[in-house]
Amino acid sequence: MTDSFDQIFVRIKQWLLTPLASHAPAWLVQIASSLINIFALLGVFLTLFALVSVLERKILARIQNRYGPNRVGPFGLFQPIADGIKMLIKEDIVPARADNIVHFLAPILIAAAAILALGVIPYGRNMTPFTIDGGILFFFAVGSTTELAVFMAGWGSNNKFSMLGAMRAIAQMISYELPLIVTVLPVVMIVGALNPDTIVAAQGGYALGFVPRWFVFTPWGAVAFTLFFVSGLVESNRTPFDVPEGESEIVAGHMTEYSGFKYATFFMAEYIGMFAISGLGITVFLGGWHAPLSILEFIPSYAWFFAKLSILIFVYIWVRGTLPRTRVDQIMNFAWKFMLPMAFTCVIASAVWHYAGRGLRGWLWSFVVIATVYTALSIALDTRRKFASRTYRFAE
Repeated sequence: MTDSFDQIFVRIKQWLLTPLASHAPAWLVQIASSLINIFALLGVFLTLFALVSVLERKILARIQNRYGPNRVGPFGLFQPIADGIKMLIKEDIVPARADNIVHFLAPILIAAAAILALGVIPYGRNMTPFTIDGGILFFFAVGSTTELAVFMAGWGSNNKFSMLGAMRAIAQMISYELPLIVTVLPVVMIVGALNPDTIVAAQGGYALGFVPRWFVFTPWGAVAFTLFFVSGLVESNRTPFDVPEGESEIVAGHMTEYSGFKYATFFMAEYIGMFAISGLGITVFLGGWHAPLSILEFIPSYAWFFAKLSILIFVYIWVRGTLPRTRVDQIMNFAWKFMLPMAFTCVIASAVWHYAGRGLRGWLWSFVVIATVYTALSIALDTRRKFASRTYRFAE
């Protein structure tokens, strides 16, 4: 019975393909299988996008002690439908001197890149939409096209503020893509594969009978996951790193000249990118679809994946409602002077953990490596002086 619930979606897909498999050639069956995967992905994550968009507004309202959306539908849950209709019927205004083709293609490209990244993540046992041996490499290759789309939006708008916002966004995204990729390297080294399914399988089982063998429970894994999560905030353009859209500085960044459904596409791509980054973090560090305790393995694997995804998304929202926006110079300093050295430290610490036997001895030596580098960076950067309280003096 447990296996029936766990594999219900796999069996539904097989049931849909059975009539076609008996009469059609193999290549047609493969195309039909891929289309089913694509429509399932779009259905799940577009629904999740609509749900999270209204829940985020409600959670932020609670944090700020005010009311959130509560007028459209029961408890305001139909607000995304109203927003979608509004975006569809709003006039699409394109600047007279804009490059129409580039201006039009930018939101399409950024949304396509975010959706493609979702295709290689294992959402449950035997539930990877597209199994690729170099799935991790594919994820980052597709994700890197986001910078091109942002540049197209800024350049195609023919607006100096849009271009400044695009350049700021690209500098920020490239700076944090490096630690994002480097923090995944230790896991790839330890597992010896770029296949997300293999990485999830390597985190199966329980140490001492009850401690999950997730990489986040190692010293290097915990630090790498923290760095990965912070980099994900930047890549998703989330507070406190949403500097490209600093309203008090450069209007709305590369989206300044976008309206209507094109603007909604950028908005959707931001959320789907957040789902993709979170999904990769779950796959690489949090055991993927594995249960946290062996006695809970009767719960379907996909339920555990989406439970972990929900927790990470809630933390994203919590951070947005808590922290103020940082300055662009602080963001860049943090990336190059702290994030990147610590990311490479995780690579060294994971090697120490591996060659020391992956036991308690390896755990301790790995912790020593990370603590030493962290302490050295803290002394070298002298953050206490830079972030000390300021004294303001006013003329009489």
